[in-house]
Amino acid sequence: MRIRELTGRERQEICRLVKSMCANYSHEYGCLPLNGECYMFYGYGYTNTAMCKYFRQAVLPLNPELERTLTGNDVPETKSCGICEKKFPLNGRQKYCSEKCAKIHRRKSVAKNVREYRKRKNSDV
Repeated sequence: MRIRELTGRERQEICRLVKSMCANYSHEYGCLPLNGECYMFYGYGYTNTAMCKYFRQAVLPLNPELERTLTGNDVPETKSCGICEKKFPLNGRQKYCSEKCAKIHRRKSVAKNVREYRKRKNSDV
């Protein structure tokens, strides 16, 4: 479990989300289930389990960048395969999702190069 102090920007964003998007928050009464002030406003130390359950499930996904930083669920970057357009996680310089797609690309590339070679050879004669 990760415990750290929230940055000022994170606190501001949490307050903005609670005030504008949380169904359990009223400007007049505060947090309706707690019948008082929302404890999401006072997050100096932070743990993922100390977050309001409704905030975590319904409000936080509205800001994916804040969700990644607070929950630590960094989604790996993905890339589209050049042959089948399937998404796959980045892994160095990999361009294709599988060896099968890489083989298809090599076959097309070699065929194209051979066609160009023959065309140049026939035009020189």
